[in-house]
Amino acid sequence: MKSLTRNETARFLLEHDNYLILSHRRPDGDTTGSSAALCLGLRQLGKTAFVLENKEVSQRFRWLHEGLTRSKPEGNETVVSTDVASPSLLPENAQPLLGGIALRIDHHGSATSFTDMELVDDRSASCAELIWDVLSQMNVKADRTIAEAVYVGTSTDTGCFRYANTTAHTFETAAMCAAAGARVYELNQELFETNTLARLKMQGWIVDHMKMLSDGKMAICAIPRGVEEELGVTPDDMDNISSFPRTVAGVCVAATLRESAEGDTKLSVRAVPGFDASKVTERFGGGGHKGAAGASLKMPLAEAALAVEKAMLELGETYGRNCDCR
Repeated sequence: MKSLTRNETARFLLEHDNYLILSHRRPDGDTTGSSAALCLGLRQLGKTAFVLENKEVSQRFRWLHEGLTRSKPEGNETVVSTDVASPSLLPENAQPLLGGIALRIDHHGSATSFTDMELVDDRSASCAELIWDVLSQMNVKADRTIAEAVYVGTSTDTGCFRYANTTAHTFETAAMCAAAGARVYELNQELFETNTLARLKMQGWIVDHMKMLSDGKMAICAIPRGVEEELGVTPDDMDNISSFPRTVAGVCVAATLRESAEGDTKLSVRAVPGFDASKVTERFGGGGHKGAAGASLKMPLAEAALAVEKAMLELGETYGRNCDCR
C-alpha cells in the first residue's frame, strides 16, 4: 500500500479515464457527498465516472447521487473508495471488488488499509474536504452542484461546525462552497434545524431509557428494533441519533446501540476531547475517530449492551473520569 499526497492523488486521477466510486454502508452525508463531488469533478474533466449504487442511501441524501450511479461494475473501471475506513464497511455489491480497488480517499486515522494506494489525512474533519482539495489541484471548477455535495459532507461530519474536529480549513472549505453558490441556509435548515415528530419521540424515548455511568460522565442507550418500528422512525430520523445522548450536560462519552433486522447490533460512540471513542469500538473490531467511532457486534442487543458497558467502565477507570465536561 502506498500513501499519497493530495498532489499525487490529483495526478493519479488525471492519468485515468474510467472511474467507479464507492461509498460505505449506512451512508452518511460525508460518504454520499464525497462520492458525488468526486464523480462530478471527474465528469467535468471529460472522464467517464459513476458512483456504484448504494441502496442504503436514505431519502435525506439520495438527491446527491441522482444521475451519477451505476448498478454494477463493468469490470474495466479504476475503482476509488471515499470515506470507507475498512473493507467490512463496503456495501454488499462492492464486496466483490476487494483486491481491485486502486485508491482509497479517507480521513479515518483508525482504519484498515485495503487498497493499492490511499490518501488518508486524519487531521481533516471530513473526507469531503480532501475531495475538495484534490479537485482544486486538478483545476476542477467549483460549480454549485459540486459545492453543495462538499458542503453536505463537511457540515454533517462536523455537526454543522460544532464538533471538536472542526478546523480553520473546514471553515475555509465551507466558505469556498458558499462562494461557489451552495445553498448554505437551505441545506442547514434541512440537515440540522428540521425534526420529524417521530425523531422527537425517539429522542424522548432515549431520555427515558439511557443509563448513566461513572457518576454521569458516561451514558449508554440500547434501542430495540421494535421500538423504532413502534415509533415509526425512518433511516433519516435515526441519522446521527447517536450524538443525542452526548448532549446531556456532564456526559463525556456516550454509546448508542441499535438492533439490526438481522439480529446483530450497531454500536456508535461519541466523545468530547479527552476521551477516545475509538478505544471503545476497537474492542469490537470497529474504529473511527476520537470524537466519533462505530462498530458492528455479532451478538444480540442485550448481550452487546452489557459488553459495551463493561468496556466503557474499564476505560473510564483509565481516563474517562478525568474529563471536565460541561
